[in-house]
Amino acid sequence: MGFFGPVGTFTEQALYTQPDLVAGEVVAYASIPDVLSAAESGEVDLGFIPIENAIEGSVNVTLDMLAFETDLLIEREVVIPVSLCLLAVPGVELADITTIMSFPVALAQCRSFLAQHLPGVVTEAANSTADAARVLAKSGDRHTGALGPARAAEVYGLAVLAEGIEDHPENETRFVGVAPGEIPAPTGHDKTSIVVFQRADAPGSLLAILQEFAARAINLVKLESRPTKRGLGDYCFLIDLEGHLDDELVADCLRDLKSKHDVKFLGSYPAAGAHGPAVRRDADVAWRQADEWLSELRGQVRH
Repeated sequence: MGFFGPVGTFTEQALYTQPDLVAGEVVAYASIPDVLSAAESGEVDLGFIPIENAIEGSVNVTLDMLAFETDLLIEREVVIPVSLCLLAVPGVELADITTIMSFPVALAQCRSFLAQHLPGVVTEAANSTADAARVLAKSGDRHTGALGPARAAEVYGLAVLAEGIEDHPENETRFVGVAPGEIPAPTGHDKTSIVVFQRADAPGSLLAILQEFAARAINLVKLESRPTKRGLGDYCFLIDLEGHLDDELVADCLRDLKSKHDVKFLGSYPAAGAHGPAVRRDADVAWRQADEWLSELRGQVRH
């Protein structure tokens, strides 16, 4: 299993909540593109990466690579609470720090703390939260701090100057396992991810896409636009919806979408968290009953 490393990242922490994934060899990679490349080439059986944070939103490099650069499928998602700490070389005090290093998404999660306690501090991007801690420990710089998990402080021998410094206490990060393999079987509590590319930009085109889901009582849990890299104003839509490709309503919806737009399938997989309401399940039953009714009527057609 390849994960976004080095040792001490939140990605590693999330990975170790999955006993079946860590039963074999676990390999850390320096960047998200490195993990995805290893998964696509078969160097690892599965790549494990962050995809979304409750405060800062999507991890764009993950979305863009899944949408445009790889043919990997999401096989599972894992959501864990995330608490960030301010780390420093032992003996350093808050007043000594003039520079903060971390993964850009982590820096963005702590804007209020930095503005209040370290106004004017210089921020530097690191490959990951744990890599920021590793680099700091190696340099011994007494004027630099790092934002990262408490686990990174243990791994790299740093002191924790402040805990729980994220701007909002209900901070969670969503991670996904990706591989070029098969689609997991439906569990009854699933999620499907797709990318929809409009063939023509016309008034009401997004509404037309959304109506496909509304007509079938399919709940969207995420809708995000991303530039297609083909020019200004050219966007695609990344959509997470409740349900599995094997569900009749979901399959019917995807069929209609594909007939009108270019659609990239990113996976159907077990959803994290508690089961949602039974609205879609009831809609599935109604759809099957309607399909049986229509089939019976069509059976009466004289040929």
